[in-house]
Amino acid sequence: MNTKVALVTGAAAGIGRAVALRFARDGMAVGVLDINLDGAQAVVSEIQAKGGTAVALAASIGDRAQVVAAVSKLRETLGPIAVLVNNAGITGYARFQDLTDEAWDRVMAINLKGSFIVTQVVLPDMEAARWGRIVNISSSSAQTGAETMAHYSASKGGIIALTKTLARELGPLGITVNNIPPGMIMNTIMSEATVDRFPIPKEELVKTIPVRRTGEPDDIAGACAWLVAEESSYVTGQTIGINGGRIVS
Repeated sequence: MNTKVALVTGAAAGIGRAVALRFARDGMAVGVLDINLDGAQAVVSEIQAKGGTAVALAASIGDRAQVVAAVSKLRETLGPIAVLVNNAGITGYARFQDLTDEAWDRVMAINLKGSFIVTQVVLPDMEAARWGRIVNISSSSAQTGAETMAHYSASKGGIIALTKTLARELGPLGITVNNIPPGMIMNTIMSEATVDRFPIPKEELVKTIPVRRTGEPDDIAGACAWLVAEESSYVTGQTIGINGGRIVS
């Protein structure tokens, strides 16, 4: 069987890095895409040091021309893309009354439009193969709402809705589409930026999580690994919460 090629966005650090490393460990060739090319190359070096295959790709996912160029490089280097994880995203904080058009548009352009662009650019490979796996990383903020994060929560809510629609449209083509809304995942760029904004000390917040711990990027990577496997072919359009039981559905 030919090695499957996966593309992971926002893969220079945090969740994206963990997913890329896990996919490589599972035998996939990985396109490590990030706006930070040096960081992406560092992840590629980690993969290669363990005997895996990967290529570093630089692009802002909100820019279609950059995405097309990066995906073309991946195809030319490793082959057609069978697996996509839309993980890249940004956040921001402002009272709703203080949100500017510019701040709203920037978050939407990366988190929602960016995922739309990358998926659309990658999709022809999956259509041709009549097989594909897409995992979108949304957010528990889209499930609960989050004060001072209206633009972020709304963009991630859009990811959940987009997932459901794509699952219906692409299922007949052999392509599954699911989304993971992470809970409190530490050791990511985003978590480091938000830890000081927790309403109560982290130690107290952990006590509200049924499993009594925060999550790690590897927790999300493990779920992604299952969702892109052959064994999950009957799972599509689902929201798979990885949150330690903080949100129960």
